[in-house]
Parts: sequence; structure tokens; C-alpha cells
Amino acid sequence: MEFKSLKNIESSFKQIRLFTLVFTLLCFVVVGVVVFKSYQFAEEQRQKIYVLDNGKSLMVALSQDMSINRPVEAREHVRRFHELFFTVAPDKNAIESNVKRAFNLADQSAFNYYKDLQEKGYYNRIISGNIQQRVEIDSLAADFDSYPYTVKTYARQFIIRSSNLTIRSLITNSSLVNSVRSDSNPQGFTIEKFNVLENKDIETVER
Repeated sequence: MEFKSLKNIESSFKQIRLFTLVFTLLCFVVVGVVVFKSYQFAEEQRQKIYVLDNGKSLMVALSQDMSINRPVEAREHVRRFHELFFTVAPDKNAIESNVKRAFNLADQSAFNYYKDLQEKGYYNRIISGNIQQRVEIDSLAADFDSYPYTVKTYARQFIIRSSNLTIRSLITNSSLVNSVRSDSNPQGFTIEKFNVLENKDIETVER
């Protein structure tokens, strides 16, 4: 009777050890799953940018790899510079405002070209002749395989007078370097070595 009781006690200890081992393994599995899910969640959160809209509402925007977006931002930067620099109204303040904003996107080379036009009386003729000028970008050829990036811009200038409309071809060449992003330079580029390769009349249409 006593032997049977000892045997039952030993059997009970074996069962307890088995249950303890199974419970320990389950704890390890649960901890492993929790750690994995936590890491996965942290990675997903790193792919999000939280933006406060005037300090009131919270908007979530998925972030993307900068290397993917960079060519798109570069083309937009060059396009915006040309629109600001070559869009001219017969108003001195409007000209200076546009050109000043364009200078935030470029280096001294753009300013040198502006000064050259100014010294030749280009802007004075625009104002005195009540001429409107705008530019349309046809295409951009960019090389993003080497840095600084080189960009060639093909555009058309529309020079609007009271008597006629003159369409001019505009081809420019420049280099792009990375810069600090700001309100005045949201793409974070600076145009260097800006050069006008061609700017000649294509046709003139009577109005």
C-alpha cells in the first residue's frame, strides 16, 4: 500500500514537470510572437509621417523612399524655376517678385543672366511696350546617374503684344545639387551653372 502511494506521488511529480515544461514552452512562444509583432508594428509606424494641420487635426501620410521621389522633385524644381524666371508682366514689382522667388531656387548663375538682361534693357522694353510673357515647358531631359544631376529644358516662350504674338524656342542647361528644404525651396535643390543654349523666334502671329 505504501509502495503504491509512493508510485502515485512519483507519477504526480512527472505530470507536474511535464505540465511545467509545456507551460514554459508556451510562454516562450507567446513572448516570441509578441516581440515579432511589436517589431513589425514599429516598422510600419516608421513608414508614416504625422502632420499637424494648423495644430488641430492630425493627418497621416505614407512616406516613400527619397530616392524614388527625387527625380520627380528635381523636374518640378526646374519647371518651377523657369515658370518664375521667364514669366514676365509689364510691371516692375511683379517682375522683381517673380525673379526674387526664382533666385531662391538657383545660384549666382541665374542672377548673372538676370543682370545681363537688365543691363541690355530687356525688362524696360517689356514695361514700356506693355508686353506680357509666359513660358510653357515642353520636356526635361535629366541625367540622374551621376551627381550633380544635369538637366536640359526644352520650352516655348509666348511674347504677347497688342499687335502680335511671338513664339520663341527656349533651351536651357543646368546642374542640380541637393540643398536644404524650406518654404521657398520645398524640393530641396539648387540650380547651378544655369545657361541659355537657344532662344530664338519660331513664328509671329498677328492679333
